Amino acid sequence: MVETFNNAVAAINDFLWSYLLLILLMGVGLYFSYKLKLVQFRLFGEMMRLITKGFDRKKSNKDSISPFKAFCISAAARIGIGNLAGVAIAIYYGGPGAIFWMWMIALIGAATSFIECTLAQIYKVPDGGSFRGGPAYYMERGMNSRGMGIWFSLLITVTYGLIFNSVQANTVTIAFENAFSIDRMVMGLILAGLVAVIIFGGIRSIATISSLIVPPMAIVYIVVALFIVITNITVMPEVLLSIVKGAFGMDQVIGGGIGAAMKFGIQRGLFATEAGIGSSPNAAATADVSHPVKQGLIQALGVFVDTFLICTSTAFIVLCSGVHETTDLKGIELTQAALSSQIGPWANSFLAVLIFLFAFSSLLGNYYYGETNIEFIKKSKTAVFIYRCAAVAMITFGSVASLKLVWGLADLFMALMVMTNFVAILYLAKYAYAALVDYIRQKTKGQDPVFIAKNIPGLKNTAYWDKE
Repeated sequence: MVETFNNAVAAINDFLWSYLLLILLMGVGLYFSYKLKLVQFRLFGEMMRLITKGFDRKKSNKDSISPFKAFCISAAARIGIGNLAGVAIAIYYGGPGAIFWMWMIALIGAATSFIECTLAQIYKVPDGGSFRGGPAYYMERGMNSRGMGIWFSLLITVTYGLIFNSVQANTVTIAFENAFSIDRMVMGLILAGLVAVIIFGGIRSIATISSLIVPPMAIVYIVVALFIVITNITVMPEVLLSIVKGAFGMDQVIGGGIGAAMKFGIQRGLFATEAGIGSSPNAAATADVSHPVKQGLIQALGVFVDTFLICTSTAFIVLCSGVHETTDLKGIELTQAALSSQIGPWANSFLAVLIFLFAFSSLLGNYYYGETNIEFIKKSKTAVFIYRCAAVAMITFGSVASLKLVWGLADLFMALMVMTNFVAILYLAKYAYAALVDYIRQKTKGQDPVFIAKNIPGLKNTAYWDKE
């Protein structure tokens, strides 16, 4: 029965990700890149300025979420198992060429991320001293479709709060079983217990934990990957050539490998970056900024950080090792084996601990996406409590479930989220374009941009910005 269900999910995913989603993600990303005049490249310097020192420091509301902490909430969800296990899965099924397509979806997906996160800021709503927002909110306020917003809220709550968290737990328990021989159920219960303690602290607790965990763990992983690249510098030309040949080589054309490289590169790249899924807008909306474009640019930068630093680190570790050519390992086991071959057997333990930190921050970020969308449907302490219990239960379930089942469900629900979110952002994108023009106009005059809704023709129901 379970195998039949797994096969059915795999068949649906094969259709969606071999045809519909590939065309949709690439096509819409290219369209937004054109309409925004390649904003992800021409304003890259502004992105860097904003993340380092470009935000207001005058605001003293202790309840508000800073732009950096909002960035860390989304980074916590982005930078997780997809970067370590997901990239290894892409290489296993799609070959080195999958990495090229992972890079491509990030380059154009950054424009999509800018659109959805700017819209999230435009349509955010005050929530005490902080804010809430995301696709459900811009569907209701921008498209006048609460029903569509509720549908998306249900999708993201199930996808992130439950299914994606089971993927994270699954990878953690496999890594700890390999490294320390700890029973997967025992490790799952420990992980579930720790998450339960944090999530009952609310959004500010999650934001604080994420801002403390995400930057240092990412830096440590990048440094290790950089060491491996330097020690294997003589084989790097061969690695880069294998990526390009895997994406475009004649052998791949004849054998159908290009299709597999595209499918798994884009599929796993989307899981890692979340550009277009509609998840990161929920975090982007929480930031207290003077102009929506500021957080839109920051979230676009997050796509680059995630892909070209973290995901590429994993790719180079695996490809430099050559382990993918000599074993049948996949997922986190492949990453562990590759790392161990480069820095010694202790790498298994090191990566297991790092996996725990990556996954823990992702579990918190994923959980928040579900909570904010439950609040959209109905403000109910009972509903939130039930959701918290379900989230903890799914972490425990994912700890012992099969890798095929949890990743298959994740891909299916991720596809449903993309298709729903794209309808909304294509319809509302004109307001993000106009906001960008307004931002650049004010910057050109030497001003710190401030957003006023009435300056954008046709913009209504913005709740927060109407009062400015």
